[in-house]
Amino acid sequence: MAGAHGPGRPHRRQAAQALRWPGATRPRLLLLDEPLAALDARTRLEVRAQLRRHLAEFEAVAVLVTHDPLDAMVLADRLVVVEHGRVVQEGAPSDIARRPRTDYIAQLVGLNLYRGQAEGHTVRLAGGLVLATTEDLSGPAFVAFPPGAVTLYRDRPSGSSARNLWRCEVAGLETHGDQIRADLTGELALAADLTTVAAAELDLHPGAAVWATVKAAQTHAYPA
Repeated sequence: MAGAHGPGRPHRRQAAQALRWPGATRPRLLLLDEPLAALDARTRLEVRAQLRRHLAEFEAVAVLVTHDPLDAMVLADRLVVVEHGRVVQEGAPSDIARRPRTDYIAQLVGLNLYRGQAEGHTVRLAGGLVLATTEDLSGPAFVAFPPGAVTLYRDRPSGSSARNLWRCEVAGLETHGDQIRADLTGELALAADLTTVAAAELDLHPGAAVWATVKAAQTHAYPA
């Protein structure tokens, strides 16, 4: 943890000095390369909030380079995502978070993402599996939904209103915040979030067979 003489104070001072450049020497372009990388978790929260305020007041252009998706989402007005040296998506943080276009971006923003061919309210994936959606589209399309939209059952549900139903197997479990994230394989590979109580009641463990459902209203389809 950064104390009075820890790593946090120099970083805060440097950020403030850079963004409050005096007089006529004020820069027209400021590059911030991983400005929060060396900070511990608590100091990082504080410095991120301060940096956000300073950037809002900065009257020129600031370019922030970071590998941390939270830094990017909180600090930027516009994002440019680079994968393997190539720009794969750019736009406002809210647009990218809602409509990711690569698996990497989907993982960063916490969504399950699939690409297929849309026909009305369905999207057919490469393997022939069909996902039901509420959007009416035609042609290449993405379908995304959060792990929290997935409901798991040990037996095939008979009273569920969900139009998307897949037989899966638990490949792994990990703590994700205050929930358990299940990595599923089978008819459709996906991530599902559930409470620790629900995971215990379902007796989830690697290799366990489960049924996964997602309501069409909880998916989001958009042109590819």
